[in-house]
Amino acid sequence: MSIVTPRPSVDSVFAPVRSQTAFEETLERLGTAIKLGLLEPGARLPAERELCLQLGISRSTLRQALTALVQSGHLHATRGRSGGTFVADAPPPVARPSAALLAGWRDACDQRLAVELAVAVLAAERAEEAALAPLEPLMDAMDSALEDFPAFRGADVRWHIGLAETTGSRPLVASMTEAQGQMSDLISHIAHPPELLAWANQQHAKMLAAVAKQDGTRCMRIMTEHLQGTEHVLAGLLPSVG
Repeated sequence: MSIVTPRPSVDSVFAPVRSQTAFEETLERLGTAIKLGLLEPGARLPAERELCLQLGISRSTLRQALTALVQSGHLHATRGRSGGTFVADAPPPVARPSAALLAGWRDACDQRLAVELAVAVLAAERAEEAALAPLEPLMDAMDSALEDFPAFRGADVRWHIGLAETTGSRPLVASMTEAQGQMSDLISHIAHPPELLAWANQQHAKMLAAVAKQDGTRCMRIMTEHLQGTEHVLAGLLPSVG
């Protein structure tokens, strides 16, 4: 197994990431490098300290991303004197998406962004305490399903649609349902590491707290980070995204 040092072709992968979505962007950078062969099968990643300096992130954020990529099958870690974190010899098996789905994945993300930000603003303005109560057990269900993605995704969809329902806007609920359907089509083609699911659910909790405080600005910011994070993950893990 050879040790990899960043080459000119992977400079962008190891450039500093933004603090708001550092975890997801790190996942995207490394996932993209693996997918494109910039980090070759069997290659050893640079030391954690070096990667943290290059990416401008904390060691805890890097370890979150590495753990997620180990869980997804993109990396594997070994202990001992010759240990380290290595690129998997073969990528994890994932069903290949259609050309049409790949061609429109960013459009689906854009549509979802427009819908979810409208929901964030209106929920903060209109949601009553009783209407928010059903969203709490859905987050508990997601926390209990980190190893069972179909169960996690079911609760995730219900949470986002439930948040839309608190606005009292039936057209917005319909738009949210459509956006969630498009995202389900996309994310069915990527791996779902428990570390990543746990992070997403933490953002759900933060959004719900902001809505409860009627803080629309904070809710919009967290929702934006949440959705941009999903886009980064899709960019890094979708097979053959152009």
